Amino acid sequence: MSSVMPNISLSQGTNLLEFDPYEYELQDVAQPELFREMFPYSEVPKTAYNYRHVPMNMPENIFITDTTFRDGQQSRAPYTADQMVQIYKLLHRLGGEKGIIRQTEFFVYSKTDREALERCMDLGFEFPEITTWIRASKADFELVRNIGVKETGVLVSCSDHHIFNKMGLTRRQALDKYLGIVKECIAAGLRPRCHFEDITRADFYGFVVPFAIELRKLSDESGVPIKIRACDTMGYGIPYPGVALPRSVSGIIYGLQHYAGFTSDMLEWHGHNDFYKGVVNAATAWLYGAGAVNCSLLGIGERTGNVPLEAMVFEYASLKGTLDGMDTRAITEIADYIVNETNYDLPPMTPFVGKSFNVTRAGIHADGLMKDEEIYNIFDTTALLGRPPLVAISATSGLAGIACWINNYYRLEGDKAVDKKHPCIAKMKEWIDKEYENGRVTVISDDELEALMKLYGREILDRRAK
Repeated sequence: MSSVMPNISLSQGTNLLEFDPYEYELQDVAQPELFREMFPYSEVPKTAYNYRHVPMNMPENIFITDTTFRDGQQSRAPYTADQMVQIYKLLHRLGGEKGIIRQTEFFVYSKTDREALERCMDLGFEFPEITTWIRASKADFELVRNIGVKETGVLVSCSDHHIFNKMGLTRRQALDKYLGIVKECIAAGLRPRCHFEDITRADFYGFVVPFAIELRKLSDESGVPIKIRACDTMGYGIPYPGVALPRSVSGIIYGLQHYAGFTSDMLEWHGHNDFYKGVVNAATAWLYGAGAVNCSLLGIGERTGNVPLEAMVFEYASLKGTLDGMDTRAITEIADYIVNETNYDLPPMTPFVGKSFNVTRAGIHADGLMKDEEIYNIFDTTALLGRPPLVAISATSGLAGIACWINNYYRLEGDKAVDKKHPCIAKMKEWIDKEYENGRVTVISDDELEALMKLYGREILDRRAK
């Protein structure tokens, strides 16, 4: 950071005269800055405050971007090309005509990924726009040069953990390398999206802002828009006001706008859930000026996962007061498809998509739910997700309660639905009654009821499959 003559200028962001006496330049330090007081490694990371508050500034238009086929494939068995095409179709439906799910990114390293990318492009959907992701190397760049996409992500790691200890470079060498790859992308007619990996452990004023300023200058000179994706790679981001950098989510977004000159539409947030803050950090990024948040379906991703895309669909509606045409019932279809077609083990308590997320088990809660589902259901899950609320089966459920569980759990409607007179239900009730006669006090689990259905309700299950 070097002092210059005081500068007063009209901000295009706030339309106010602003005074900033500093110009941020690269600090090419000899030793890595690892912020050991904040990240001692042998202890829990520290949340430090400097009490600097920045203004909330949510953009008029905010979007969701998807990384299901990139980061979402890094912690599970790869999808087949057919599976990726089907999931892409469902993403298109979920995002609606306005394309609230704006983009999705693909790997390009395997034959399967390239086949899926080409088949999805052939569908001709405007949204989600198909993009790619590469490391900052010429070999990777050659993979996307002629593939037909308009935008590619470029990995530009920005913490000294990566620059010094992983790549063995200085900050100047890293910056020059990154700028070289970005220039090659522009020369090939591609829009670069720079993934600032590990930004929540990076020297914000000593590397992040100076690098961002160079990118903005390059964008101004070339006329090609350059995006920054702020990547909270380790989930260290903190949403609370007044937190010190580099952990402050609001401070990062504000700094990239105010000190580096990036507009909201050129800023994305990409978070992980290592400290259970994935969703709230993404919402905070929106609130303080990021135009997009990057997510993966069901939150599947590296280690503890990415920000769940379905969570941000509902966060969007909560903040904007509208779904803007998003088809939330597609969320249930997506979850069912991934579970059934890829054998993904989805935790039952997962919000919105887990099989138990709207199941009432406590007896007093079940009584209230049967009288008025709004008492214990978060919203009309039948209308918004195609998931009617369930009541767990207990000693007092009766034949009607068991029939209700079967119809709702297996989503049986019309001619496929069963009533309490079905012989299967009487047999299930007999088994359940014996459990409670023998002293049981807990509800009957879904796993137990599924086993009873396989034993007594095969005809119902077969009818459902047809």
